[in-house]
Amino acid sequence: MDLFDATRTDASGVPAPTASSPLAVRMRPRTLDEVVGQSHLLGAGSPLRRLIGETAPATSVMLWGPPGTGKTTLAYLVAGGRRFVELSAVSSGVKDVRAVIDDSKRRLATGERETVVFIDEIHRFTRSQQDILLPAVENRWITLIGATTENPSFSVVGPLLSRSLLLTLKPLGVDDVVALVERAVADPRGLGGEVTLQDDARDQLVRVAGADARKALTLLEAVADTAADGDGVITEAIIEATMDAALVAYDKSGDQHYDVISAFIKSVRGSDVDAALHYLARMVVAGEDPRFIARRLVILASEDIGLADPQGLVIAQAAADAVSFIGMPEGRIPLAEATAYLAMAPKSNRAYMAINQAIADVKAGRAGVVPEHLRDAHYSGAEKLGHGKGYVYSHDAPRGVARQEYLPETLRGTRYYQPTEHGVERTLSERLATIREMLGRD
Repeated sequence: MDLFDATRTDASGVPAPTASSPLAVRMRPRTLDEVVGQSHLLGAGSPLRRLIGETAPATSVMLWGPPGTGKTTLAYLVAGGRRFVELSAVSSGVKDVRAVIDDSKRRLATGERETVVFIDEIHRFTRSQQDILLPAVENRWITLIGATTENPSFSVVGPLLSRSLLLTLKPLGVDDVVALVERAVADPRGLGGEVTLQDDARDQLVRVAGADARKALTLLEAVADTAADGDGVITEAIIEATMDAALVAYDKSGDQHYDVISAFIKSVRGSDVDAALHYLARMVVAGEDPRFIARRLVILASEDIGLADPQGLVIAQAAADAVSFIGMPEGRIPLAEATAYLAMAPKSNRAYMAINQAIADVKAGRAGVVPEHLRDAHYSGAEKLGHGKGYVYSHDAPRGVARQEYLPETLRGTRYYQPTEHGVERTLSERLATIREMLGRD
């Protein structure tokens, strides 16, 4: 199709599908009243409803939400009867964008309405590519509708975002996806009642699809083809035979990446081994780099478990080495072992807090001079400078601890490390109290 031939073919503004169009396309809502979910955007007098219709203002829009929540559908509905050009930031470049803008300006000069330009995955455009859109949006040469699965505050340039109405789409609920699936089974635009969907099979399909309406309809179409070759009844067995596994909604470079790894770390820190393994499974199924997961476990073992269980770092590092050595999919096993161990281990962040406070003191200028008895005395002339004078060799001291000052004078008495009573740190706490008493720092 030519870049400038993506015009509407029905009065509703939605492209007229053909019999060979995917089920998700055939079932795309034709009006806002057919949209399922997003009730927070669809109320009477809402900004979204004011954008629909021939007399609607030419307002650029940013649609932010997870996959399969209706961003493309809303773009079609907002465009209405206006000329519509759809681009994907994945496959389109600066040349394509400029061509669309120039063509829109030419059409405006001849009295036509402005073009609605829908850019899917707009966050994949670089900042310079997004900047090209600014004059066109500012001068209303085009009405821009951008769709993104990533937080636009971080992925869309500020000037472009400030000139657009931001609409946030929420994940669909189970009831929403059920309604869409049942509508597709019965509606003549969809399967037209030619197959029957058992309740347990429907629930399984919806569970596999998650909150993604497009995925649910794509899966339904696949299992319906299988059922049509038999008695026309979609069962759980047909779904299991048609699908190998559920595809996890997870963008390795987007919000899902950060949200899932955040939930993973917080679950381990919170000692919930079951939740931790769940989020680990989501990352493994989605194809997350196992080295990234392993690195996070090593960091977590040091930061959140620390000396409450020093073995945690050993196990985390061993898991990282194992993953690097054996690869995936077997690498999931040492990752799971380390995750379970760290989740159940006693927790302490006191070593982490101690080094942070020590660094803060150094950066604030509270370093002080190294005491003379601790200075290097192994070079010629050091003795004349008094370096090393008075130093007591610890192994010569009773119980192996010499009573002398090690901190700079300006930091005398400072305590950075304060162990907890968790796990091994209970023992370390007792020993530290004895050491500090022997050092004269009690």
